[in-house]
Amino acid sequence: MEKNKAKNGSKSSPFEFNKRRADGFDETGKAKKNLERKTRKLNPNTTAYAQVLGTGMDTQDTSSSVLLFFDKQRFIFNAGEGLQRFCTEHKIKLSKIDHVFLSRVCSETAGGLPGLLLTLAGIGEEGLSVNVWGPSDLKLLVDAMKCFIPRAAMVHTRSFGPSSTPDPTVLVDDEVVKISAITLEPPRSMEEESCSKSGEISVVYVCELAEIMGKFDLEKAKKVFGVRPGPKYSKLQCGESVRSDEKDITVYPSDVMGPSVPGPIVLLVDCPTESHVAQLLSAKSLESYYSCSGDRGKLVNCIIHLSPSSVTSSPTYQNWMQRFHSTQHILAGHQRKNMEFPILKASSRIAARLNYLCPQFFPAPGFWPPQHVTNSIVDSTPSDQDSNLGKSFSAENLLKFTLRPYAHLGMDRSCIPPELTSSLVLDELLSEIPEIKDKTEEIKQLWNKPNGETESNTLLPSCLENIRRDDMEIVLLGTGSSQPSKYRNVSAIYIDLFSKGSLLLDCGEGTLGQLKRRYGLDGADEAVRKLRCIWISHIHADHHAGLARILALRCKLLKGVAHEPAIVVGPRSLKHFLDAYQRLEELDMEFLDCRSTTKTSWASLEGGKEEGSLFSKGSPMQSVFKTPMTDLPCLKNLKKVLGEIGVEDLISFPVVHCPQAFGVVVKAAERLNSVGKRIPGWKMVYSGDTRPCPEVVEASQDATVLIHEATFEDDLIDEALAKNHSTTKEAIDMGSSAGVYRIVLTHFSQRYPKIPVIDESHMHNTCIAFDLMSINVADLQVLPKVLPYFKTLFKDEIIEEDIDDIALEEAL
Repeated sequence: MEKNKAKNGSKSSPFEFNKRRADGFDETGKAKKNLERKTRKLNPNTTAYAQVLGTGMDTQDTSSSVLLFFDKQRFIFNAGEGLQRFCTEHKIKLSKIDHVFLSRVCSETAGGLPGLLLTLAGIGEEGLSVNVWGPSDLKLLVDAMKCFIPRAAMVHTRSFGPSSTPDPTVLVDDEVVKISAITLEPPRSMEEESCSKSGEISVVYVCELAEIMGKFDLEKAKKVFGVRPGPKYSKLQCGESVRSDEKDITVYPSDVMGPSVPGPIVLLVDCPTESHVAQLLSAKSLESYYSCSGDRGKLVNCIIHLSPSSVTSSPTYQNWMQRFHSTQHILAGHQRKNMEFPILKASSRIAARLNYLCPQFFPAPGFWPPQHVTNSIVDSTPSDQDSNLGKSFSAENLLKFTLRPYAHLGMDRSCIPPELTSSLVLDELLSEIPEIKDKTEEIKQLWNKPNGETESNTLLPSCLENIRRDDMEIVLLGTGSSQPSKYRNVSAIYIDLFSKGSLLLDCGEGTLGQLKRRYGLDGADEAVRKLRCIWISHIHADHHAGLARILALRCKLLKGVAHEPAIVVGPRSLKHFLDAYQRLEELDMEFLDCRSTTKTSWASLEGGKEEGSLFSKGSPMQSVFKTPMTDLPCLKNLKKVLGEIGVEDLISFPVVHCPQAFGVVVKAAERLNSVGKRIPGWKMVYSGDTRPCPEVVEASQDATVLIHEATFEDDLIDEALAKNHSTTKEAIDMGSSAGVYRIVLTHFSQRYPKIPVIDESHMHNTCIAFDLMSINVADLQVLPKVLPYFKTLFKDEIIEEDIDDIALEEAL
């Protein structure tokens, strides 16, 4: 590893970092040229089932996924945000996935695909690849993802259009299953054609399992038809006719084979709108699957409806369902009653415990009612439905439909997890740690102490004098690094300015789901509506993969309402992704390069000088200091927006991680107190991903809050250097040397499942972050004092390092 040292002004303390990685040339990050694709020997007589994966079932931020399982093959339908996190919690091995099918190409169904491809590419020495199938819009998504995903990870993406024949388009056909696609594309008027986006094609997937041959009757073959034991037996079992050894006759397989068992058929249907239903009703490719087809018809055993409940409950859709007389239906669209119990139980349990310990920093989750309401999901058959319509079931997380063995064909609820309630979590907590009740009371007393000097003799900054609770709140939506884990989602920080609006700093996969968990469904919608600016630190997927979902939802929520586009500030390569993605979905945003929001760029509005660089001339990192004014109108618009939300400055500064990586300073405007005195505004600094560097120290001078990454514990300094991340102590030293009032550590390696390794001896003004932690600016004085209580809450937690997670993290 090539190290580099840079000095901060006249100070002699060196700042070490991995220069090749910062320049984008690190060998360890080099894309693999050929990713391995799995090949396995298949057996049609295998265990098989379709299973509902409840991603987004509680938060309703993304489409549910479906797993089609065989002993030697796995197929996943839809890869919305949170799929990786769900699979980690429920021990579904991503490395076993062979194919991913998208029922639509949009952020709702494909938001988790970039992270999934990157994770698979990082597994093992050579990495793994997966076949990705989708309608013709998939080409647009692949073009967009090329900006940050190695091309080798996407070589097996395949798109398809409408079939040129009445039959479905066959995608997979082997000895185990045949999977076909029927596309639904609503007709559009000329006006709609000119303004609509491509991502409106939906797909019906038909999964037909292979027929199982009947049992070979050896006695009949030998005694009745005179076929002696030998190779002819194998031919008969393989469907070939043979000549009898003792008689002058031809023996056909049907003469000596028992009746075959027909292969079960499963349909996955996604009709997002009534317009798609009209196409569904007229689809010629489905006619052979209707019960009214008589002897020509194929028996459909199960239909999994991914369509929203507003569509599936319509009379038109119900009439279509009646065409399948004995079919069992699983309704997997979003339903409000599924909100009552969290799908990601591990993180929900932690959130509930933290809420009990310190509700001031961990408000009650927005989606979890305080009291358990008995509303078990039961089989539902509408009273007015036709008697020919098979049973309908509301989907539950991990509900199965068994396909093989044939004797067990049908619904299987045995894997459905028990319901988790907040009262159950608290009962467990009080039983495990009885003293936690007293600790909760001690924390309450921290808010009852008078303002002024704290125990650490740190004076309250003047900007916090008589601060109001509706001034600013920092909500840490994701505090983990690399990829989502059971307990921590990836980077996202929501800056709530209450009635004035809000900002978002970084937006990793699953950010929308985290907003739903914090604020509830309606509250999260409001949080997205009032977003004025989203700032992205660098192009790594764990910091921006949730951006398209947030922007698409904001556009939808504000449709028909007078509003301004969201301003996205990020590295230039992010613009390439967003521009390409907008061919799929309307994002309604303006983009501004981070380089146009540096201190130099803001100064250049009135004339200023360009600053020097920490890096050598010609280095890719050098470009972060070049500040071309490519979009002056957008910069002026950002200035106007900041003024409207009470922010004086939003200044990006370069940091040491990868090419075009940035941190950001957000400074509030001055305010007047009750007697007309001018009070300076608070100053918040976010480091993004970085090694310790002079730019962070300079930007953080006298900051009210510094949110700094602390990926590794202090003993892993070599890993921190190799990956251009910071250790806990390094992050604290950055804040201390800049005279920061409060330091919040985040972006922890996923090797630390619940709480990172910390040394309290040098954390007098510091706290560690947890997902959904909400830090009101009025509570900053108390913040460091709650740190010891976290250690009490997690006292029995052993730091277990998951070897697979560590290897994956290192590869990524």
